[in-house]
Amino acid sequence: MTSVNVQAKDLKGIVLIEDEHIENNRAIRQMLLKRGITPEELPSAEDVKKLERRMKNEDKKVLKNKKRK
Repeated sequence: MTSVNVQAKDLKGIVLIEDEHIENNRAIRQMLLKRGITPEELPSAEDVKKLERRMKNEDKKVLKNKKRK
């Protein structure tokens, strides 16, 4: 959203772009709250590194199973 608005509004400079980013974050937070979603109460997502390791392990298992057949 920030990227689109920076281009559409032809924003230049760190301060203007930061202000746009902050305003977009506020708008998103307000929308979530209106819909009954409090970001602080959402469960944590799975750690990306753990997910990558799990995916690699699953890939290895699939390859081993294919070699056995």
